Amino acid sequence: MPEKKLKVLMVIEQCNPDWFSVPLVGYRFYEAVAKFAEVTLVTHARNREALLRKHRYREIHFIEESTMVAQWHIYADKISKVRGNIIWPIYLTLSYPVYAAFNRDVYRKFHQLIKQGEYDLVHSITPMVPRFPVKLVKACDSTPFIIGPVNGGVPYPDGFREVAKKEFSYLNFLRKLGRLLLPGYRATYQKAAYILSGSSYTLKMIQDLFNIPSQSIELFFENGIESQFLRQEPKESYPEKIKLLFVGRLVPYKGADMLVEAIYRLPEELKQCCEVIVVGDGSERQVLEVMVDQFELREIVKFIGWVDQADTLGYYQAADVFCFPSVREFGGAVVLEAMANRLPCVVVNNGGIGEYVTDETGFRIEPTSREYVIDVLTKHIAQLVENKELRERMSAAAFERAKSFTWEEKSKNIEAIYNKVLS
Repeated sequence: MPEKKLKVLMVIEQCNPDWFSVPLVGYRFYEAVAKFAEVTLVTHARNREALLRKHRYREIHFIEESTMVAQWHIYADKISKVRGNIIWPIYLTLSYPVYAAFNRDVYRKFHQLIKQGEYDLVHSITPMVPRFPVKLVKACDSTPFIIGPVNGGVPYPDGFREVAKKEFSYLNFLRKLGRLLLPGYRATYQKAAYILSGSSYTLKMIQDLFNIPSQSIELFFENGIESQFLRQEPKESYPEKIKLLFVGRLVPYKGADMLVEAIYRLPEELKQCCEVIVVGDGSERQVLEVMVDQFELREIVKFIGWVDQADTLGYYQAADVFCFPSVREFGGAVVLEAMANRLPCVVVNNGGIGEYVTDETGFRIEPTSREYVIDVLTKHIAQLVENKELRERMSAAAFERAKSFTWEEKSKNIEAIYNKVLS
């Protein structure tokens, strides 16, 4: 007889194959678990159309929201934006009532089924920020409850206070206030059978906040890569120009301005060997274009603008080096995608991206100050432009490391975690 599949209740408020960032990651986790388990998915009704288009016959429960909650969500989204950029501390605070309604309704519909032993395990995936409670944990006296991977709370480096100010970091006190005031927040983590954390910083933060023993929590990066992103063939050894790639939103903390200035500081003969491709858009684009003009780099630095996530693959495949000096990054999926395409990566060592990149696959720059990052970034770019053997060695190592981040591998790892928890 075939082995009986695990029955898993997955609560993923943000789960959408057509979107990007957290909703797409939530969907990837759902797909990863569905490879080995019988999954009942609970998600928000806003994901209905996209999910039913792909999975009409799967067991998916959509949680509707009232007209009042929907209107509040629109209001929270609108008031949290400045020049098109989301002020995350305000957005997460204002949008909490939207999540709270979802959280309450999920509990109403499923707590009895959990208590009756309908599921072997309950796993809550999103929201991924470690700021919200999950009421279902109250029903999980006999059924293991897993939360995560949760990721967040990474502070801005002291040397980047101006950037932090531009990103409204002074509002981060709202995060601490939420921990004190939100009902069930502490119990969510203290009653969980197992916690997955998306970064070492968040792992330690959760352990310290809730006195979680080390055997009940582990590091498990939330991002993964699709197999088609793995470039099997090596890079061309002697390209006409070394193509440096940046992929991300053009906002202050992503550090594209530091990349532009680093290129400007290169010796002239190396500068002429480079081509810089900037994929993305945002509030800083005009500032960056002015910088490029002032530094007379218009022939070297090219702005592509916003492209769909699937279309970024061509840019990764055409590049030789990935430069992403973001000073505060939780996940940084673009770094994994770059590594999968055999790109040595130069990053700032603060948050998740500093854990993806190793000494073999690229360079990690300590976020001491803006001047320091630009200076070291310039040196590492020069090394990679001049040294073909170094590029080839890091390229091969990046590819090998990326293979462990495919969703196929992550599916196996999640299954192993489930079995460990259930045993």
